[in-house]
Amino acid sequence: MEPGGPLIETRLAEQYGVSRTPVREALSRLEQDGLVERGPRGLTVRERRPEEILDIYETRIVLESNLARVAAERRTSFDLVRISQRLEAAKQKPRDGHEAAITNRAFHQSIWEAGHNAPLFDLLQRLDLHLLRYPATTLFFPGRWEQAHHEHSEILEAISTRDADHAAESAKKHFTAARDIRLQLWEEGLA
Repeated sequence: MEPGGPLIETRLAEQYGVSRTPVREALSRLEQDGLVERGPRGLTVRERRPEEILDIYETRIVLESNLARVAAERRTSFDLVRISQRLEAAKQKPRDGHEAAITNRAFHQSIWEAGHNAPLFDLLQRLDLHLLRYPATTLFFPGRWEQAHHEHSEILEAISTRDADHAAESAKKHFTAARDIRLQLWEEGLA
């Protein structure tokens, strides 16, 4: 649904062939997650703004770098195998942005899992919902896929050697670069 578009409970219930109760519950959850806004005319899909990109990435940088640190400290051998497999799967550049986003998300989620910290994992999943509102991927920006793969390798190496400080710093560098590209895409009207 388009940003700014109205979310009318009865229409949505009709459109999806369900009663109003599950629609009401879903809209309430979306409002709690900050994906819809309540205004004078009711609920609408939240508008996209460059300030929101900054907010999302500032939060993500903090959470992802902390989670990389925790993963370096808590990871198991199985976690390393899973992260390595997902990194290996990302060697070839995907056909399109959708495939790139799925591959990238799988890699990052394997790090979240290696942190063995359910509250951090949950926060990152919820934050990921906000990024889905910006469908353009940073991964198809010229040279970004290769750069991201190198950064992913660096994060994995730090986690493998249990170098928590380097893991956190590498994750911070990785997401700072992604933020800067996302803002550039916004300025170019591509985000």
